[in-house]
Amino acid sequence: MTSKFSSKVVVVTGGTSGIGLSTAKAFAAEGASVFITGRRQDALDAAIKQIGGNVTGVRGDMSSLSDIDRLYDAIQQKHAQIDVVFANAGGGEMAPLGAITEEHYQRTFDTNVKGVLFTVQKALPLLRDGASVILTSSTTSISGTPAFSVYSATKAAVRNFARNWILDLKGRRIRVNAISPGVTETAGLNELFGGGEQAQSTKDYLASLIPAGRVGQPEEIAKAVLFLASDDASFVNGIELFVDGGQAQI
Repeated sequence: MTSKFSSKVVVVTGGTSGIGLSTAKAFAAEGASVFITGRRQDALDAAIKQIGGNVTGVRGDMSSLSDIDRLYDAIQQKHAQIDVVFANAGGGEMAPLGAITEEHYQRTFDTNVKGVLFTVQKALPLLRDGASVILTSSTTSISGTPAFSVYSATKAAVRNFARNWILDLKGRRIRVNAISPGVTETAGLNELFGGGEQAQSTKDYLASLIPAGRVGQPEEIAKAVLFLASDDASFVNGIELFVDGGQAQI
């Protein structure tokens, strides 16, 4: 039986944990040749073992253009083209207005905006016509969050990349969509919320505000990414797909 992504080449940045790791697993299980990135070699090695299948890890920081070049050089050594780019690498920290530093601003925008921009732009020579690009945005792109304004601004920028790039790339029939997860059970989220009981208490409170009554799981976000990447979504272009249990819809 042929899997949905057999013979497809897929790039997942930030693929060593959380949503990126779950999505890389899902692509590999569907027969794709998957390339993941991460900043730490030990995390890359661990992720490769978890993912299984045909997966290659390339260490790199996606806010560094030279690291992005190294990623695509590694892909080009094995493949002539790329079918899917999931520009997922990103992150953020809490900082209320009045306590935002230039370093905080620069680090967040470099990772979440600059990194996404050049991950996609530098992929263009390898992307096949009709390829799919998925960008990781967030429910914060439309909803306010205390002490999270810089991160939220980066995710609003990412969402607008999708709107504009579908016009730039329409001649090549490359679809660009944004996925916007809500509160999702990841190590990064636990760290953001202070870890341990403090993190659990925050997640319990947020779950009470979500119509679905719980936080999301990375595997649920991954399924939505695979839909956007697949031919099932052939007429889906430029959207922001919220996978948030209804959090941003009320």
